[in-house]
Amino acid sequence: MNCGVLLITHPGVGSALLDVARHLLRQLPLKTEAFEVPFDADLDALLPQASAALRRVESEAGVLVLTDLYGASPSNLAAQLARLGTPVRRVSALSLPMLLRVMNYPEQGLDQLPATAAAGARNGAIIDDA
Repeated sequence: MNCGVLLITHPGVGSALLDVARHLLRQLPLKTEAFEVPFDADLDALLPQASAALRRVESEAGVLVLTDLYGASPSNLAAQLARLGTPVRRVSALSLPMLLRVMNYPEQGLDQLPATAAAGARNGAIIDDA
């Protein structure tokens, strides 16, 4: 069964990545949404809205939460969401290669998809000396 995907990012990051992914892939194979955290956000106040976003993409297989920067407010909000009961796995360092890699393996479960996401980020970083 397919997982849902929730991007929790700083303003403008998640929505821009989703726009590009939708343009490149035409249709995303996984239920996906971006939730952007304002710079001056009160995380406790945002938790109900973030929880609603999580529920919109939730499936029986759980939700893969991708954040842009580990330890920052979006990542901390993701950690709070992970304690609410829905099966959640979190991966940070969100990038376009990571998101596209996740979308190319929609059949993977919540046990495999985090490693696939991380591989997308690692393999998407290329030093081109040409």
